[in-house]
Amino acid sequence: MAEPMIVVQARMSSSRRPGKVLADVHGEPMLHLMLKRLDRVPGRGEIVVATSDRDDDDPIQEAANALGVRAHRGSLMDALDRYLGAIGDFDGPVVRVTADCPLIDPDVVAATVAKFNATPGCGYASNVHPRAFPMGLETEVCGAWALRAIAAETDDAFDREHITPALERDPERFKHASLVNDEDLSEVRWTVDYEDDLLFVRELVGRLGDRRHVADWRELMATVHAEPSLADFRGKRG
Repeated sequence: MAEPMIVVQARMSSSRRPGKVLADVHGEPMLHLMLKRLDRVPGRGEIVVATSDRDDDDPIQEAANALGVRAHRGSLMDALDRYLGAIGDFDGPVVRVTADCPLIDPDVVAATVAKFNATPGCGYASNVHPRAFPMGLETEVCGAWALRAIAAETDDAFDREHITPALERDPERFKHASLVNDEDLSEVRWTVDYEDDLLFVRELVGRLGDRRHVADWRELMATVHAEPSLADFRGKRG
């Protein structure tokens, strides 16, 4: 099996919290926190940050390069084309994650890849159909062949911006696989969309200390449960 390439989708121009991907989280940019966690994915291949070619995304390339991570730049709205540019002639599984998930879990990523690899003819695997993991652990795995197929066939702006809906809609052609958590924790929110989300991540990371790059999602959950002030952040914000 080919080692999976991990592509992190990142941009500065978030409508809800602009610049969040490089916001400071206890002395490092949020993107660095995520990249250092992704570095621990078992059996991974290359990590690439896919950002836009706009000037305001220059700092994202600089932040990625500072950790020795390649950055590919392309269209802001045509994220599908950006992904194809990022993977080049790579022909294995492509992990799609977004930079608003700084607490991504390496083992969850690896387990989703394992589901993909264990499913003959798989074109799309994820841990979000059905959703049972905390928000912020979202992992999608696409066959490079599947990405190229939809890119060649669709001009739909929504599909090209969001990439995976075209795969989700056609499970007969792009066979699906799902990683489902035993307990439904889909109301737990660790993603960063709003300022309060960022404040939560800072509070949680501060309590993790030196374990912020290695703690798995169960340790994160235990830390939240042990801290009443963090429990207040459970659920929807914004």
